[in-house]
Amino acid sequence: MNKAKTGVIISAAIAAGVLLASAQGALAGPKYKAEKCFGVAKAGKNDCAAGPGTSCAGSSTSDAQADAWIYVPKGTCKRLVGGSLQAKEAKGAASDS
Repeated sequence: MNKAKTGVIISAAIAAGVLLASAQGALAGPKYKAEKCFGVAKAGKNDCAAGPGTSCAGSSTSDAQADAWIYVPKGTCKRLVGGSLQAKEAKGAASDS
């Protein structure tokens, strides 16, 4: 095997290892004490839950969507403009009352 092929194989193995390690970290959740903070995620950047009919991460349709959340370090959510520890009714949603 020549040096060029060996280099490509080694590079591919390293890239696969890095990808696997980062994927495992993403599945494990944050490595810090965290809380769910509703109403502060950018459109498509939520960690999970964005109201009825959505699948999970990346499913919010607008910035600061009231029923979409992201993980933030514990104790910081209430300091963020619009941040809430509980989901709020999304703008334009029908009310039960």
